[in-house]
Amino acid sequence: MLTGYAELVAWGVYAGALTEPEAARLRRRSRDDPDGARTAFTRARDIRDDLDEIFRSLAGGGEPRPAALARLRDGESDALGHARLERGSPFTWSWRDDHTLDRPLRPVVHAAVGLLTAGPLDRIKGCGGCSFLFVDESKNRSRRWCSMEDCGTSEKIRRYVAARRSRSAR
Repeated sequence: MLTGYAELVAWGVYAGALTEPEAARLRRRSRDDPDGARTAFTRARDIRDDLDEIFRSLAGGGEPRPAALARLRDGESDALGHARLERGSPFTWSWRDDHTLDRPLRPVVHAAVGLLTAGPLDRIKGCGGCSFLFVDESKNRSRRWCSMEDCGTSEKIRRYVAARRSRSAR
């Protein structure tokens, strides 16, 4: 659970949304502007809540609330205002290192909009062992857990123990 702007920046590096030099600049900037850092962190939590609502609704076969989608659209408009379209094969988006405290949010919002617009929406699922959401990229669409190492292993152990108890009770 992220509790402040410093953790948001650390998560941004971990998730690949920020480079370490960008993170260092943002940490310095947040020390110079603690109110701005609090505002950016609050905005990050609001975006996280909207994304959770949108994707959890889709995973459950429902429709996201228009208000959450509108806020995401506004976030994408802001993100693209800080982006560059760069030549590559194919062209790619890059994010200006403009030192604004909202910088960690932009690639996240853009990726979420990319998933919503290009899919595969029918592969968004909720983990059977915890509250995480994931995109099922398995060939037969049968993935049930966020990760085999965490929830998948726990579930398999639970089933194994239950089967052994059932056999020994006979």
